[in-house]
Amino acid sequence: MLDTIIHYQQAVGLRGLLSAVKGKAAGMLILLEMKRPDVRFPFYLRVPSSDVGAFKQIFIQREYDFEVVRPPRTIVDAGANIGLASIYFSNRFPSARILAIEPEESNFEALQRNVLPYGNITALHAALWHENRKIDLVDPVMGHWGFMTQAGDGADSFGAMVHPVQGMTIDRIMQDQGIEHIDILKIDIEGAEREVFLDPSPWLDKVDALIVELHERLKPGCNRSFYNGTTGFDREWWQGENVYLARSRACLARHPS
Repeated sequence: MLDTIIHYQQAVGLRGLLSAVKGKAAGMLILLEMKRPDVRFPFYLRVPSSDVGAFKQIFIQREYDFEVVRPPRTIVDAGANIGLASIYFSNRFPSARILAIEPEESNFEALQRNVLPYGNITALHAALWHENRKIDLVDPVMGHWGFMTQAGDGADSFGAMVHPVQGMTIDRIMQDQGIEHIDILKIDIEGAEREVFLDPSPWLDKVDALIVELHERLKPGCNRSFYNGTTGFDREWWQGENVYLARSRACLARHPS
């Protein structure tokens, strides 16, 4: 309990902590408006929820604080949740085109609300997958940032069914969105990287840099699938929970820290 109080106090201050206590007592989520000098527009967190942890990782611990040799032109944020990484990228790189992909309906609604003021962010309600077909979104009870996807054929069972969602391959998304090249592909999809990297040959050469959170602890085989599928990258490093892969031509450079 004390750890939770400290976590909220550090991340969202006294106002956020009091809102979380109020929401907890009422059994509901409260929208907390956030304003920061490094963010052009206000955005909203749901409290109490895992939104606060996501905010802390992105804006306080700065897990996506990398250097660039030139501004990226196209960024794909797969597993965008409520849009915090996309907002962070948009404020750092206002000329970049950003595609934010999120499968879960309540997260997607929050994502749409948060990115509405940004003309360079497009929200897509879908799940990254290795096939273009309907799949199941399930809840393994890890909070709003922990929903998982599965094929729905009985091969896997990671939690209770939430709703079906359209699974899409990266090459199909690129085709539908008119994207020919991806400078930075950020992936945080709670284990679906195992499927996505089974055969990335149709699209991998069109991606200059990957930022991926691997979820081997949730779905065994993620690490092997990822590393077997990602060839041709010249540089690798870890930053926070994410592995970074970059080609020599990439705009992304390792942070000097």
